[in-house]
Formats: sequence, C-alpha cells, structure tokens
Amino acid sequence: MAKKPGSMYREVKGQAYTRKKYIGGVPHVRVGQFMMGNRTREFDLELELIAEEKCQIKDNALESARVVLTRFLTRRLGDKNFRAQILVYPHHVLRENKQATGAGADRLSEGMRRSFGKKVGNAARVKSDQPVIRVWVNEKDFDIGKDALRRASMKLPTPCRQRVNEN
Repeated sequence: MAKKPGSMYREVKGQAYTRKKYIGGVPHVRVGQFMMGNRTREFDLELELIAEEKCQIKDNALESARVVLTRFLTRRLGDKNFRAQILVYPHHVLRENKQATGAGADRLSEGMRRSFGKKVGNAARVKSDQPVIRVWVNEKDFDIGKDALRRASMKLPTPCRQRVNEN
C-alpha cells in the first residue's frame, strides 16, 4: 500500500501513544543522528528554528530536514565549522486503520468507527513556540546558518521562525 501523505498526521489529536513497552513491532525512528558537526568547539552564535503552531512532525520529515541542513552547512562551511542539533524526539507512535480500496470496495470500506489501527510510523509532538532545531556558527557565517535553517524549515509541516542567541 502506498505511503500516506504527512498531512494526515499533522494535527495533534487525543492522547499521545508512546508506551512502547506495551506495543509490539514499533517501527524504528528514521532520524539518523540528533547531533551533527563539531561537538567540542565553541561558536559565537546560536540559531534556533522555532515551530509557530502546535503539530506532529513525522520522523521522516525530521530526517529530511536534518539531511538538507547538514548537507548545506557541510558544503558551505566544512564539517568542523558548525554544530547542529535536533531538539525533538519522535516518541508518538502513529496508527492507521487501513481501508480496502479498488473495485467493490465501497461495501467493504465502511469499517469500524473509531478503530484502533496498526502502527505505521513515529512522530514528534511539538507545541507552539517550541525550538525544533538548533545550529551553532561563527558570526561571519551567520547568513549561511540562517539560510540552512530556512531550507530545513521547508521540510517541516508547520510554519517556522528563526531566533538568534549570542553565546
């Protein structure tokens, strides 16, 4: 069956489903790493990407934002001149009640109302004004860091803004 669009899982509905102890066969989290770049060096500026609305961000959206961010920063600055961190973790397990499709499925796809569903992925629940990604760069690389966060925000399902903190 085809992968469903992320817009199906964007809204925060009901209680979070996070107790993996009671859930069998939870899909693995697709985010490769949460801390990238030079972890030991001190940097002048700290840039944050902040979600403006309450939403759920799927783990594959976080991974694509991470890839765009690190690839852009590595190509422009090199891998030793920045540090980036993803601040949210996809704890919430997404469920889907699959329906029959195709010829004659109109009779079959009525389904059960409010059914539980099978595990299909993971998502991070984000509140409004919560930082999602943080990047550290030097002052001379401020524009590159800002552009990298802008590119990463295009992969996320919520409008985002940037905030600058000086260390």
